[in-house]
Amino acid sequence: ESISDDFDVSTLLDTDDQLSYRRPGIGVEVTRRLRSGHWSIQRQLDLHGLRVDEAREALGQFIRQAHKTGLRCVRVVHGKGLGSPGRAPVLKGRVQRWLVQKNEVLAFVQARPAEGGAGALVVLLQPAGPRSD
Repeated sequence: ESISDDFDVSTLLDTDDQLSYRRPGIGVEVTRRLRSGHWSIQRQLDLHGLRVDEAREALGQFIRQAHKTGLRCVRVVHGKGLGSPGRAPVLKGRVQRWLVQKNEVLAFVQARPAEGGAGALVVLLQPAGPRSD
């Protein structure tokens, strides 16, 4: 299963006051509840300091493993790019593109300020159930 860097995520994101994404068929109520902390964050992945290829691999494994173990809500810390050349976030946009391509991901929102703000995403995963593959 490959995750592409060339995927155009802009058409899928709700760019309201805070960035969010929900899979087609998922109601806006889900992102509102995710943003309000309705689900507690059960695990987190910190991508600080990783190269793009390392971050892509780490994120894919993390999402697969979290889903397989039945986790519903995780945080992905991608950083704000302050340590990057030009102080521009390298991973932020890529993490969003990668997440929307993962079947396990139902929705994500930018983390609340106390949870990392613009440097992190809170991700809602599909419930783990009987696999149909």
